[in-house]
Amino acid sequence: MTFPERFSDLPEYAFPRLRGLLDVHAAGGDVVHMTIGEPQHDFPDWILEIIAKHNHEFRKYPPNAGSPELLSSIAAWIKRRFGVVLEAASQISAVNGTREGLYNAAMALCPETKNGEVPVVLTPNPFYQVYAVAALSVGAEPIYVAATADTGFMPDYASLPEDVLDRTAIAYICSPSNPQGAVASAEYWRDLIVLAEKHDFQIFADECYSEIYRDAPPVGALEVAREMGADPERVLIFHSLSKRSNLPGLRSGFVAGGPKSIARIKQLRDFSGAPVPLPLQRVAERIWADEVHVEKNRELYREKFDIADEIFGDVEGYVSPEAGFFLWLPVKDGEAAALKAWKETGVRVLPGAYLSRDVDGKNPGHGYIRVAMVAPKIEMRHGLTRLKRCLYS
Repeated sequence: MTFPERFSDLPEYAFPRLRGLLDVHAAGGDVVHMTIGEPQHDFPDWILEIIAKHNHEFRKYPPNAGSPELLSSIAAWIKRRFGVVLEAASQISAVNGTREGLYNAAMALCPETKNGEVPVVLTPNPFYQVYAVAALSVGAEPIYVAATADTGFMPDYASLPEDVLDRTAIAYICSPSNPQGAVASAEYWRDLIVLAEKHDFQIFADECYSEIYRDAPPVGALEVAREMGADPERVLIFHSLSKRSNLPGLRSGFVAGGPKSIARIKQLRDFSGAPVPLPLQRVAERIWADEVHVEKNRELYREKFDIADEIFGDVEGYVSPEAGFFLWLPVKDGEAAALKAWKETGVRVLPGAYLSRDVDGKNPGHGYIRVAMVAPKIEMRHGLTRLKRCLYS
């Protein structure tokens, strides 16, 4: 299979596709951007002081896997947050945000064959687009498993045929989920880990929204795996500072897991990685050690959850998200709804189908729009109110 043939199976990326849908029409009001999950809350002022203090380190080639100080700071955060003790040097690698990590982990760890056949990569449907691109890049077969209201917005991988599970090399899970805001329970993680142990595949746990929640902090995949005594290589977790700390432009995150898996990821990064500049690693080192700004950020999102519930609470099929910062709003046709909202109100939202794949003639995102609650509260309330009047009145 050639490179173009592999990628011909992938639809156009969501945001160019959205521009093609909306930008040929004039906005129906003051524009409110609610499509991309780009955090807009403030980050700590002292970040700039750290960059200034360490600006001379822009003259140095930074370590690909992260400085010892950064890795130690991440390990300390993992221990505080999840109660899991990791060896910083061998079980953690810095990455340029979760997207880069999620992609390169598949490149480093997916085998060429599984039980003598083409390997399978499992992905929830809807899904973060990098999961599918990673699968296709390594010549694996992506299998899209619906994550709908009927399954608690988490994919039921155990429902797949035994022959598919026996070929599975990697299973992606996003918790809290993008776009639905659902949280995988400890029981869900246990069941998935048991399934992975039985069929010998790895779990890639995309937990980049784990620090934005309403009530209890989401349970982590790695803490459940450790409690179960699972193979240390079974689960890898991916985190970043983009959502937790409102620093999407820092391009700083990490992957953590078993030492064999991390060694292979580091080896790939030695050849192809783009390391985070050292002054920015110094920022990340300090940011992972601070929870004050994280709690302030979380409280702002809690207020936004309440605003969304106030506006959409009487909409049939509305599910208040447990975590993250997206609304997954039910509509008859997501594409038609997004176009109507733009033409009549100027509010930009994303059709759910642009985040999903058709499987057996059904697209689980067709009847939804995704709305990002990242704008300031007043602007967000204004946008959500216009959406409610336009689409549900």
